[in-house]
Amino acid sequence: MDRTEVVASIAGDLYATEKAVDAAITASTTLVQSMIGARTLLKVSPVAGSEAQAKAIEAIAALSSAREAIVACHAELQRAHRRQGYGIYAVGPMEKPDDWETPIGSETRPPHRVDRAA
Repeated sequence: MDRTEVVASIAGDLYATEKAVDAAITASTTLVQSMIGARTLLKVSPVAGSEAQAKAIEAIAALSSAREAIVACHAELQRAHRRQGYGIYAVGPMEKPDDWETPIGSETRPPHRVDRAA
C-alpha cells in the first residue's frame, strides 16, 4: 500500500466510526422516545420503567462522551497528518471546520480543496 491508500483507509475507518456513534445515539434516543410513548399509550404510571429509562438515558450520555472522544481523535489525526506534511485529505462529508472550534456554516470560506499526497 502506498501512503495515499494508508491515509484513505484510516480516514474511511474514522468516518465510519463517527457515523456509527451518531447512529447509536439516534437509536438510543429513539428507544427512550418509544419507552415514553408506550407508557403514555398504555396509561402506565411514570414510575413503571423509570429505572430502565434512566439506564437508557445513561447510555445516551456515555455515547455522547464517545462522540466527543472520536471527534477529538479526528482532530488529533488531522494535526498529525498535517505535521507529517501530507496536506489536506478529505473523506466523508466535505464541510468541516478548519479549526475544530468554529461551528459549520458560521464562516464564509471557499469549499475544501483536496490534495492527495503521492
